[in-house]
Amino acid sequence: MLFDSLIQSPLSYRMRPRKIEDIVGQQHVLGKGTALYKMIQKGHVPSILLYGPPGVGKTSIANAIAGTVNKPFAAINATTAGKKDIEDAVVQARDEGNLILFIDEVHRFNKAQQDYLLPHVERGLITLIGATTENPFHDVNPAIRSRCGQIKELKPLTKRDIEELIKHTLVDDRGLGGKDIDLSDEAISLIASSTNGDARSALNVLEEVVAASDQDNGRIIVELSLIKEAVENKGFSHDKDGDLHYSLLSCLQKSIRGSDVSAALHYLARLLEGGDLKSICRRLIVIAYEDISLGAPEVAVHTVTAVDAVERLGLPEARIPLANVVVEQCLSPKTNSAYKALDLALEDVRRGNIGEIPMHLKDAHYKGAETLGHGKDYKYPHNFPNSWVNQQYLPDQIKNKKYYQPNQNGYEKQLYKVFHRLEELKQQEKPYSDK
Repeated sequence: MLFDSLIQSPLSYRMRPRKIEDIVGQQHVLGKGTALYKMIQKGHVPSILLYGPPGVGKTSIANAIAGTVNKPFAAINATTAGKKDIEDAVVQARDEGNLILFIDEVHRFNKAQQDYLLPHVERGLITLIGATTENPFHDVNPAIRSRCGQIKELKPLTKRDIEELIKHTLVDDRGLGGKDIDLSDEAISLIASSTNGDARSALNVLEEVVAASDQDNGRIIVELSLIKEAVENKGFSHDKDGDLHYSLLSCLQKSIRGSDVSAALHYLARLLEGGDLKSICRRLIVIAYEDISLGAPEVAVHTVTAVDAVERLGLPEARIPLANVVVEQCLSPKTNSAYKALDLALEDVRRGNIGEIPMHLKDAHYKGAETLGHGKDYKYPHNFPNSWVNQQYLPDQIKNKKYYQPNQNGYEKQLYKVFHRLEELKQQEKPYSDK
């Protein structure tokens, strides 16, 4: 009966590794030369925090670790578990000895669960293996992080890793080893390349196509067309609130900043598949002012116009103005001198390095202002040639500060010339406020 129930369980469940030697990929975490591998082989398991995208094997690794050291194992999900589940795990640990407790979505662990569990982790009754799809340094409670001696990032499996897993599944008795399956190398490659490093998705696709394929004298013939139908849209996983989403936005901006059109379009495509147009549009406006800025001021206008078009059109047509503006941003001159200058000014203000406002600049549009000396000797620039007059505008305390340092990219090259001409003029005579 137990064997029958095992056979009926999903293929991805049946193929979970039983020992750490069975784990596919993640050699940077559990390769034979790593400290963690050596510790586990010697029977020592520290509390561990594993993070990475879905399908990279967090649950499987926890199972394999428990199987390697032959210790009791329990698994819960922080989003659905209550305090009673933690209490049951503690009882199991007291009955069976040191328990490896796997907590999926550990970033959602609430305070009541945490306060009950952590003392048992500290005493060694329970070894915690937490898993999250989020960045643990942003989203996992520091109290949990501090108890985990190992924090390891898991990477999506490579195409070769997935191919190896599929081939092993076809001959393993826990998987499909009892079936006569005709699956070409091309078919295996298609599954592996279409599931984005997600082992669970790859095995789910494999299970589906085998179940749907026709048989010829007991031999299961898997057609490529069937695989193409099964893998459609399965290779993309995206959480709008997750760490991957923000990493993709960061990659988009850095690719545009680096003028790499192909990379920028790649990350734009991945973000579009996630469907969050609002985040894409907001980031592109930021890029227009942060990275391109005075190098090509017209790009900001084009970007806002494109964003307006995106909001009116929606997907799939919204991809057209987005493609236009991303390519233009990539190939436009870049400068960040304007906002960097403001950041320097903000730094002075926040440190209190501000000084007294010059008297000739103070508001003089009220009765009695002249008595106070406000506005006295102020020179109205429009009354002078070229609408410019040399007078002091900064407070005495910081009157020689130079926040803005223009570069010579694109349109800012013109501003550079004006800026330096004004600096030369300032050196030719004293400001009126000094007379």
